[in-house]
Amino acid sequence: MQALLDVILPVFLVIGFGYAAVWRGYLSDANIDGMMKFSQGFLFPALLFQAIAQLDLGHAFNAPLLISFYTGSTVSFTFGLLGARFLFRRDWEEAVAIGFCCLFANSLMLGLPITERAFGAAAMEPNYAIVAVHSPFCYGLGITAMEIARARGQSLAKLPATVLKAMFRNALVIGIGLGFVVNLMSIPLPEAVLDAVEIVTRAALPVALFGMGGVLVRYRPQGDIKVIAYVCLAALALHPTVVWFMGKALDITRGEFRSAVLTAAMAPGINIYVFASIYQKAQRVAASSVLLGTTLSIVTVWLWLGALP
Repeated sequence: MQALLDVILPVFLVIGFGYAAVWRGYLSDANIDGMMKFSQGFLFPALLFQAIAQLDLGHAFNAPLLISFYTGSTVSFTFGLLGARFLFRRDWEEAVAIGFCCLFANSLMLGLPITERAFGAAAMEPNYAIVAVHSPFCYGLGITAMEIARARGQSLAKLPATVLKAMFRNALVIGIGLGFVVNLMSIPLPEAVLDAVEIVTRAALPVALFGMGGVLVRYRPQGDIKVIAYVCLAALALHPTVVWFMGKALDITRGEFRSAVLTAAMAPGINIYVFASIYQKAQRVAASSVLLGTTLSIVTVWLWLGALP
């Protein structure tokens, strides 16, 4: 119970403040959309740039850690894709979008703040390693699968260019890429620039959490409830379970194990709705999965926290 009060509740209270601000009319949907655009297009890319630029890549990018986490992601995506196609009889393109809903955990807006509150800022290095690969891996897998589904019977020669073009329009991927460039090339940055980035990144988590709460007001769980429940099962239970067993099998450190399992246990992120909207597939499922998954995760994250060593 103390973990719920000390770690989870403050995070969800900030989300609740954002929800209440829009629900009561203090802020409009346009205000929240601007906040989220600022957060995802500037604040989080700056945060990831700073984290990757300063990361000890040789230490942080531990292959067993990344294999553990992304095996869970891939299994969850496959579970969602095949379930949507053969259990719920959706067409292949919609099945890919539903698989993406099971794939993309909210590693930024929930994973980072909850890990920080649970284990301290020093414990977040494995999180940054996971997040650095998260958008490229998830978008790469999702876009590739969707373009294959859309290109049935056509030439796949243009597929690599399509995937790369879509990925490098993503601000998160750009921030991560610039961080790698600075880190790998040991580019010295002026102190004033580093201080400015530090100031900006302090706002990333609270602004994103508040904005996420405001976004959730417009979503209502309606229709497709069995599919939505299926997505939540994959995201909140299957993904962290696979990561748990992979982490044990590959003998990752306790800190890496905590970060990997806890990040995998996060609810589906807003990006699943972005992906669904790009392709105009499974938008209602994506939106409702964000709302229901985030609500359920108040309890499920508490349970995973209690189970962690």
